Amino acid sequence: MSTDMSGEFAIFNRRESEARSYCRSFPKSFVKATGSELTDSDGRSYIDFLAGCSSLNYGHNDPDMKQALIDHIMADGITHGLDMHSDAKAAFLTAFEDIILKPRGMDYKVMMTGPTGTNAVEAAMKLARKVTGRRNIIAFTNGFHGMTMGALACTGNASKRAGAGPVSLNDVSRMPFEGAFGADIDSLRIVEEMLSNPSSGIDAPAAFIIEPVQGEGGLNAASTEFMQGIARLAREHGALLIVDDIQAGCGRTGTFFSFEEMGIEPDLIPMAKSFSGMGLPFAALLIKPEHDIWGPAEHNGTFRGNTHAFVTARVALEKFWKDDSFQHEIAEKAEMLREALQRIADEIPGASLNGRGMMLGVDVGSGDLAGAICARAFEMGLIIETSGANDEVVKVLAPLTTPKDTFAKGLSILHDAARDISATHKIAAE
Repeated sequence: MSTDMSGEFAIFNRRESEARSYCRSFPKSFVKATGSELTDSDGRSYIDFLAGCSSLNYGHNDPDMKQALIDHIMADGITHGLDMHSDAKAAFLTAFEDIILKPRGMDYKVMMTGPTGTNAVEAAMKLARKVTGRRNIIAFTNGFHGMTMGALACTGNASKRAGAGPVSLNDVSRMPFEGAFGADIDSLRIVEEMLSNPSSGIDAPAAFIIEPVQGEGGLNAASTEFMQGIARLAREHGALLIVDDIQAGCGRTGTFFSFEEMGIEPDLIPMAKSFSGMGLPFAALLIKPEHDIWGPAEHNGTFRGNTHAFVTARVALEKFWKDDSFQHEIAEKAEMLREALQRIADEIPGASLNGRGMMLGVDVGSGDLAGAICARAFEMGLIIETSGANDEVVKVLAPLTTPKDTFAKGLSILHDAARDISATHKIAAE
């Protein structure tokens, strides 16, 4: 981001913490957002393939959610109610039960946590330890689960962990995610052997925590067989299964939950990001009823449950998930995305696709190359970011509601950017 202390970004440079990050990749001041597009202070529009890092699966300012929220506010509806009963909460829970849980044969209590995903993860870890009486959590290579201390202990990214300073991030054992050591290494077998060997040094786990698709870790997608294997090991070792669906959920991989066609039943499911429907802060932990052993206020927070988010989340469920038409629409766009990214991968030596559904990217093998492609795309009017241990994956997180013509235009920009940058890199290499 510009270091100019007198220009458009002066107030940010003067007063905002150095922890800011996305603004460094996208040095513009944005003033408007509609659907799948953002507009900057100069009036230029950008197609958004970042979508609040999957917090805006339904796009910016969905008109139905926006109107429902306006109506709620204008009627002096509850804004902040701690965890007291309210009509907005009742309406959301009823919609979630009727539209999401019952049709899928799922029975979960909904725990309102603090407003960010990391708090839902913290609650899951705390509850797993409370239920089992154990401390150790099994996490996976390249996993990302949040930035507060417990969730950070489960996070693999070195730079994120470094933010904790010289403190110990304890009571977590790391295991290889599927494919972490190469396609010819059976990660599940390694996990199984480590847990069955009484001299492995791995303490009996309270829980396994896993992302079916690793959002920040490079869009590595676990197979059904791997997820079923981890679920089996959790049962065999008396541990709970935590499936972190914060980034991969709410339709991002094609179904509402990223795991729902895998034949597994997680004990705990942290949800956030697009759970509110409109990008409002809202996180929750879904809990199998038999594990809901909390005492009143044993895990709480001033902003547990966001009443405005209850309003928009209910509309999102009623608008997009009452039947399977939206799921079919996601599948069609996912195929568009796969075909477009494969064309890009075919033009970059060694490149390959990572991910699943509308959570897909191109691994170009180099963080410098991926970063340059994203920077060039931004110059051309597309907002997109990287993922992976070395930021080597160009990651597409377009809103699921992106019109097909806008989606095709954004993918075309990305293709042109990749072609421009890969040609430049090729010339430099020669």
